[in-house]
Amino acid sequence: MTGTKSRKRLAGAVLLVAAVAACGGIQDTGRRTASFFNPQEIPLETYTAEQIFERGEFELNRKRPAEAAEYFSEIERLYPYSEWAKRALIMQAFAFHQDQDYPNSRSAAQRFIDFFPDDDDAAYASYLLALSYYDQIDEVGRDQGLTFQALQALREVIEVYPDSEYARAAVLKFDLAFDHLASKEMEVGRYYLRREHYTASINRFRVVVEDFQTTTHTPEALHRLVEAYLSLGLTDEAQTAGAILGYNYQSSEWYEASYKLLTGQGLEMKSLGNNWLSSIYRQSIKGEWL
Repeated sequence: MTGTKSRKRLAGAVLLVAAVAACGGIQDTGRRTASFFNPQEIPLETYTAEQIFERGEFELNRKRPAEAAEYFSEIERLYPYSEWAKRALIMQAFAFHQDQDYPNSRSAAQRFIDFFPDDDDAAYASYLLALSYYDQIDEVGRDQGLTFQALQALREVIEVYPDSEYARAAVLKFDLAFDHLASKEMEVGRYYLRREHYTASINRFRVVVEDFQTTTHTPEALHRLVEAYLSLGLTDEAQTAGAILGYNYQSSEWYEASYKLLTGQGLEMKSLGNNWLSSIYRQSIKGEWL
């Protein structure tokens, strides 16, 4: 939910609905309130927006988010200009997300942002939109399109709503998504390295070193560059990659592995030549690359 007030409203609504159902009260129309739990018997148009909203929250409490989303959608259709329609729209986004219906969650969240950009729940809508990408990251295999979209949407939360509680959560997820991209580059780079496609592997590890240097994968990427360049006989590049490891990650296991590999061939861990790695080495000494 969107905060303490929303959680209290949900709890109160669920208790109210349960109590009314247990009592079997009578509506102004003369119909039993119990019929509210069988809306097929009575058209939804006969119920108020608040009653339909409560039914949606009731379905959420029953862990039936798809049904809840339908009720919240009906409020938007039947009472489009009411305060309940606004509240139902953010709840649609939440319910669809709970149901893992990410496209519809994004759609509802985006409509809320478009219609109510200054509302207190706009930050939450923006965060839900970002989550609709982020929560699919592990499902996309080698296609990183959704990861990039998640990063963009998370950055939007951080920049547009920096003081919100969702900005803090977005920062953590942004770092994880960023790390995920680097891990995919490493995965492909290792694949090429194992098959002795050294140039292709170097291209992947270079991306990690240049574009994802703040992630946890950088030390290994540098070590893999040492391996790949040594396999190609490019000792200047291999030694320079080792020098960067020594300067920034001397306590890592990858430094130890590169040290043994280089010294075992009579080489040193120092910057040599004029290549892309020597440029990064000079930047690292100045403290500009990290």
